[in-house]
Amino acid sequence: MVTYEQWNEKEVPLFPAESETKGALETLQWAYEEYGEKLVYACSFGIEGIVLIDLISKVKPDAEIVFLDTGYHFKETYEVIDEVKKNYPSLRIHLQQPDLTIDEQTAQHGKDLWKTEPNQCCNIRKIVPLSKALAPSIAWISGLRREQSETRKHTNFLNQDHKFKKVKVCPLIHWTWKDVWRYVTKHELAYNRLHDQGYPSIGCETCTKPAYSLEDMRAGRWSGTGKTECGLHTS
Repeated sequence: MVTYEQWNEKEVPLFPAESETKGALETLQWAYEEYGEKLVYACSFGIEGIVLIDLISKVKPDAEIVFLDTGYHFKETYEVIDEVKKNYPSLRIHLQQPDLTIDEQTAQHGKDLWKTEPNQCCNIRKIVPLSKALAPSIAWISGLRREQSETRKHTNFLNQDHKFKKVKVCPLIHWTWKDVWRYVTKHELAYNRLHDQGYPSIGCETCTKPAYSLEDMRAGRWSGTGKTECGLHTS
């Protein structure tokens, strides 16, 4: 078994990037055969997440999916989660919450920590909760695509995740923005309507604005701060 602790590049399988799903379905089939219940999908319920949920349902209809419920999400995000639950009733969707409520965080760290110390806010409300959610697992699935940003262009199907000490499975690395939307349209999948309002990447409402250029699809995240990642995908 390919694990973080016993990572060996020679043992990491290759998947056909030229297949109908550009290797995504093949990667998922292998991953669930390899890890079974020790594999969890951490989903933000953005457009890539909707694609992955549909693909995962074809491989493991009762897969475990974790959503990091920071308490700051758009109402549209919760609405699409409810739609996904209706459309895929066998999936086990868990909303993982931080140890601190927003009021408790304010009492300990001051008001609007997301504005004064965004990295600390992300750590409390996303990184630590995901670490707890992944604790029983060997591997986790992410919707990263190489096209999304400079920091993601070298992502592979399987990655040694040094932050969480897991294997990170990224089935969509070769998909383009057009590929994602073609799939969603073809299969008539429900998605977050904020995508229709200029939000290619959707996170917390406090830290997400529309992005006006698809050349940098994460430009609307933490706009004006110089911050481009919450920390889930950085070492």
